[in-house]
Amino acid sequence: MCMIIGGFIAIFILFFIYIHYWRCNRDEIVPNWPVIGMVPTFVRHVSDFNDFATLVLKRHGGTFRFQGPWFTNTSFIITADPINVDNISSKNFGNYGKGSNFQEIFDFFGDGIINSDSHDWKQDQRTMYHLILKGKSFKKMLSQIIQKKVENCLLPFLEDVCEEGVHVDLQDALNRFTFDTNCTIVFGFDPNTLPNKFSELREIAYQKSLPVIEEVIFYRHFIPSFLWRLQKWIHVGQEKKLKIAGENLDRFLYESITFSKQEQSKCSEKIDECYFDLVKALKKEGYGEGKMGEKYLRDIILNLLIAGNGTISSGLSWFFWLVSTHPIVEAKIIQEIKDNCITQNENWSISRVEDLDKLVYLHGAVCEALRLYPPIPFEHMCAIKSNILPSGDRVSQNTKVMYSLYAMGRMEQIWGDDCMKFKPERLVSETGNIIRVPSYKFIAFNTGPRSCLGKDISLFQMKMVAASILSKFHIQVVEGHPVTPKLSIVLRMKHGLKVKLTRRCI
Repeated sequence: MCMIIGGFIAIFILFFIYIHYWRCNRDEIVPNWPVIGMVPTFVRHVSDFNDFATLVLKRHGGTFRFQGPWFTNTSFIITADPINVDNISSKNFGNYGKGSNFQEIFDFFGDGIINSDSHDWKQDQRTMYHLILKGKSFKKMLSQIIQKKVENCLLPFLEDVCEEGVHVDLQDALNRFTFDTNCTIVFGFDPNTLPNKFSELREIAYQKSLPVIEEVIFYRHFIPSFLWRLQKWIHVGQEKKLKIAGENLDRFLYESITFSKQEQSKCSEKIDECYFDLVKALKKEGYGEGKMGEKYLRDIILNLLIAGNGTISSGLSWFFWLVSTHPIVEAKIIQEIKDNCITQNENWSISRVEDLDKLVYLHGAVCEALRLYPPIPFEHMCAIKSNILPSGDRVSQNTKVMYSLYAMGRMEQIWGDDCMKFKPERLVSETGNIIRVPSYKFIAFNTGPRSCLGKDISLFQMKMVAASILSKFHIQVVEGHPVTPKLSIVLRMKHGLKVKLTRRCI
């Protein structure tokens, strides 16, 4: 009897504690409950996480402290204040590392540049510069690879879509395109996941693996680690998806790494000698020796594929969606192509890559799309020592700190009252020049020492593909097709981008 009475008293006390917290937090957009913290609100808004996080950050002046369940080590600080971001990523860079939690979450990526920290990260950066960016011919080589893939595959594929009158998932086509071009650079051969004809499209397990891996890793950020570790151990749920996708991708990576040049030539058309073969270059530097060496080689290549595949196809997908829904912007881009890239009785040719520098408005439109829909929507760091941010928020030792690139593109204090509008003119001056915005405000390529190494190359590739497609096709999103962000560490579209294409005459 005493135990029953005690139980009722405990329930009664808990009830009044929750009533007290409800009254104290009823005006809060994210109530902080005893034991469970702020998890219920975030679970309720998980389907629109990036937009909800933006709303919360706006309500709290740009910085917010998330309280996770007790004893789970899931609390963190999230910010969209550019001064805080500059402090974390640049001015106080030495005090923020990846942290053990980051490396556990991203364990599939191994010892590549994404997971590397401090000295290892610096060494990786020097290696990447040495192997990829040292030669003056690299950009020329890259433009030749993209040009060849666009002219021989992407445009013929879209022409066939046009002729057949079918709807196509443009995001999927672009993802296949960037996967093929990156494999050409890394392995020296094209896996041809994007065919010339729509009827030849096939599901390819290893090419579909990266989006699955990115999605599972996103969920690892927001659930207690013991839960996803348990899922991983018993092979269920999201972790089962990760295991299957990882096995498919690893099988492709290891087979590709071990291919000899002679074997590669049997599987694809011969690549010009000027083309870069990263695997070959890495092996010359001593990577890939022995079992552990091969694993490290796999990690480096996987990280480069991630950096150059999903991010570029994501950026292009959001760009084409925005342009297709803003006809005035589309008309200005087409007019710019006419004025700068086409002479009398001549069609625009992608081979004249120097013309891309003349397309200032197109550059502004691409960057504006990246502002609103950055391919990497948030970054995750960990404080090595206690620190006070410029906003006055205290960061304790080993506290996770995130900054939302997605929210930063939607902050009135950074971009003005029209920050939600797709407006390329905000990045183009009245004299027709590109307006340079500090990287800690225009954050799509990150900022500080960890700024994207391939920024210029990525913009070059995006503008080349954008100009090639828009000069030949008008893109119309299929009526009723939902376009929403997918929950992932890469900002892909949840339902793809279903479009109808019609030929354009300019």
